[in-house]
Amino acid sequence: MSAWKDKRWLLVLAHPDDETFICGGLLAKYARLGVDIHLVCATKGEMGRRVGNPPYVTRESMPGLRERELAEACGHLGIRQPRYLGLLDKFVEFQPARELQNTILEHMLDIRPELVLTFHERLGGHPDHCAIGLAATNAYREAREYGRIPELKGLYFISFGDSMKQPERYGLSKADIVAVDIADTRREKLLGFRAHRCQTEIHPWVWQPDAEAIASMQSVEYLIRGDRPQDRLAYPFES
Repeated sequence: MSAWKDKRWLLVLAHPDDETFICGGLLAKYARLGVDIHLVCATKGEMGRRVGNPPYVTRESMPGLRERELAEACGHLGIRQPRYLGLLDKFVEFQPARELQNTILEHMLDIRPELVLTFHERLGGHPDHCAIGLAATNAYREAREYGRIPELKGLYFISFGDSMKQPERYGLSKADIVAVDIADTRREKLLGFRAHRCQTEIHPWVWQPDAEAIASMQSVEYLIRGDRPQDRLAYPFES
């Protein structure tokens, strides 16, 4: 039996496609190994600027379409179908901070994950990302500090592309970073990209023959350790 079989993770993100574009290979890798991965998504991405190529998506049709696309992507990645917080795209940062933290904590208490993955509150690259990351981080720390979820063993921040090959540029050290080899799950990640069709039709590489598209994808994804150094526990990503 896989050492990962009984592990449960919670992914707290802002928009449909965050899970695929940023960490799809990692999610597919550990789902394949047996990790039970849950997703909480703050919005349905209804303010997305991409509307298909040629355009066919309206502001009214976008939430339902992106919900269906996320469901398909989750299927390709092997993760559970998402829970939505029902927040408005591009307005997550304006939610009452404590209220948002409590809502995420409620999901944590229900799911009881071993690991929480979310955005860094400063390095998220989008105001919605940073806001949901801060709320998830605070919910995690409250749960950990008060022992409300004894199963919790770690907090990690997902990161874009290969930016964390040089973490010093962001005030981090190599010890803060986990590099995960995703070479064997790039196909699942590619299928996730294709599932988010209205957002990726503008990218020719996504629609090349599989071998060519996969060859153009990076084979490593990076995580930032979110626990304070004194609170960190070893987590066996290399297993």
